[in-house]
Amino acid sequence: MRRIARVAASAVASAAQMRQKHIARPSPLPEYESVATENGVSMNLFTAVNSALDVSLARDSKVVTFGEDVAFGGVFRCSVDLRDKHGAHRVFNSPLTEQGIAGFAIGMATVGWKPVAEIQFADYIFPAFDQIVNEAAKLRYRTGGQFDCGGLVFRSPCSAVGHGGLYHSQSVEGYFAHTPGVKVVMPSTPTEAKGLLLAAIEDPDPVLVFEPKILYRTAIEEVNPDYYTLPLGKARTVRAGKDLTMVTYGAQVNVAQLAADELAKDGIDVEIIDLRTIVPWDREAVYQSVKKTGRVIVTHEAPITCGFGAEVVSSLTADCFLHLEAPPTRVCGLDTPFPLHEKLYLPNERKLVEAARDLVKY
Repeated sequence: MRRIARVAASAVASAAQMRQKHIARPSPLPEYESVATENGVSMNLFTAVNSALDVSLARDSKVVTFGEDVAFGGVFRCSVDLRDKHGAHRVFNSPLTEQGIAGFAIGMATVGWKPVAEIQFADYIFPAFDQIVNEAAKLRYRTGGQFDCGGLVFRSPCSAVGHGGLYHSQSVEGYFAHTPGVKVVMPSTPTEAKGLLLAAIEDPDPVLVFEPKILYRTAIEEVNPDYYTLPLGKARTVRAGKDLTMVTYGAQVNVAQLAADELAKDGIDVEIIDLRTIVPWDREAVYQSVKKTGRVIVTHEAPITCGFGAEVVSSLTADCFLHLEAPPTRVCGLDTPFPLHEKLYLPNERKLVEAARDLVKY
């Protein structure tokens, strides 16, 4: 027991020393990050999605995209002009049946096509839940590797948009994160939206890409107009810090940055990790950050109970326990249906700041 205590004390001391070293300069960007902005053209998130679809349709004759109003350009204009460019046989409408969209896409994927199926709102993906969870996710396993759904992508706008209410504001990523056999992605920037979507189209597993609709027009940056991919399962360090880590994804990344700016006025140095990919999530990046800071907040729009944040917190508690200076905390949506009064429900900047101050005082 004494030996265990000495080892634990040594580990805690080492962790404390690590936290005292403030990294003045961030690590060099991986090459794939630089390529994402090469020859950059200003795009918002929906035009970046459009660019990804355009590039993939042009370079691979097996890619098709379809869904409700997709031929028209989609309700958020993500597929605008693609039918004229690539033909009605590759960009087309579907009936208003999510289970039909999913079933058609799965069937195409099993015979070698790369279907990018749009579910018009993530709130309406549930009629397709059986097809995705019991067919697409399990096909390789149940056929002993004879068939699979590689190249199958479901795109869907998600999360708060401004008084969307019960049926146009939900964050549903947690339902699918619990399903072995699928990957789950949620971008926070235009470069991520394009690079992750292109990577999803080439992935050997079915991928769900949830796009925060509030970012479609508000998130703007320089994006490589040509083909590039961002690897699934690799997080991005948005901001380096030494006092506290915030782990998040999607539109909540911007909220975390606002909170970090406010906390900086108090001398609290926040590191922000953008997961990008929820399944698989980048444990190494999160663990390294938390071992450095000793404190962590996981934040997402989806309800707190059984949300994906619980998985991250559980893993951190098991694998980084001796490095923690305070209990891992979640700042998430409420356990209610999504209300019209979004400001009450959403995990906003104020809630994050209060939670961070409490952690630092612990």
